[in-house]
Amino acid sequence: MAVYVTSDLHGYPLDRFREFLSSVGFSESDWLYILGDVIDRNGDGGVAMLRWLLCQPNVQLLRGNHEQMMLECSFAFDEITDDGLSALSAEKLSAFTNWLANGAEPTVASMKKLLHTSPECVSDILDYLADTPLYETVDIGDMSFLLVHAGLGDFSEDKRLSDYTERELLWTRPIPTDRYFENVLTVLGHTPCAYYRSRGRAFFTDTWVDIDVGCADGAVPMLLRLDDMKEFYFQG
Repeated sequence: MAVYVTSDLHGYPLDRFREFLSSVGFSESDWLYILGDVIDRNGDGGVAMLRWLLCQPNVQLLRGNHEQMMLECSFAFDEITDDGLSALSAEKLSAFTNWLANGAEPTVASMKKLLHTSPECVSDILDYLADTPLYETVDIGDMSFLLVHAGLGDFSEDKRLSDYTERELLWTRPIPTDRYFENVLTVLGHTPCAYYRSRGRAFFTDTWVDIDVGCADGAVPMLLRLDDMKEFYFQG
């Protein structure tokens, strides 16, 4: 069994992503972690990906800030009609406006279509997202990994993972000089690697690695195999 991670697919086409998995030999005996943000920005907004995830026993989605925004706007799929925005509370309207400002339009459109054809699937997706973890720890041989969407805000070696807030785990943008755990490699996304002048490639530091290679802006995804730290970049 091999363990792979990827992140920030942001509406990347499901068929091409499955082709990518096949090209690296990903099988039912392997495991894949997606470090959040499969939705918003592009294509169908990641709704096909979410439906696929519902029935993948060896793929685990961790929550990203975009999934968190979607959960905070779950009311949108039973309260909002074309002229219903005025009926929302100020708090709900602010949350929905913020989500739209972060690229939600294709996701909202796809979910509304799905609501008409398969409302039970919409409920299943929201339930699935509500159960997604904020982080995972993985041990492979003598290597230990912490998987999280964005990083560890207000980091301290003595701070328990359970004490980090959602915002610290989902919205943090580390700078290259930030250091996390010395004996655990933190794998994260959220901040496009181009911010670190590593456009289209993973960005490594001594204690963490960023694998958001920029799918939100049209780049192709990458996979990192934790067993041997091999990087795979889709050529399709």
